[in-house]
Amino acid sequence: MAVCETCGNDYEMAFEVRAQGVTHTFDSFECAIHTMAPRCEHCGVTILGHGHQVDGQFFCCAHCASASQGTSTVDHV
Repeated sequence: MAVCETCGNDYEMAFEVRAQGVTHTFDSFECAIHTMAPRCEHCGVTILGHGHQVDGQFFCCAHCASASQGTSTVDHV
C-alpha cells in the first residue's frame, strides 16, 4: 500500500500524480487538490478550473485579477 503525502493515510487504492518531474502520492482527489491546486493571489480560494493568470500570478477569476493588479482583465470564454 502507499501513504498519502497530504494526510498520511496508508491506502491500498492510492494513486500517483506526476507534475513538473515530481511524483506525488494521494489517497483521494481531495488530498491531491489540497496539496497541488494553486490558490488565488487575491482572495485565497483554491483554483479548481482554468483560473486566470497575470504576470505569473494565479487568480480564480478576472475580478480578482483586476482587483489585485489594478488593470482590466477578462475571463476566457
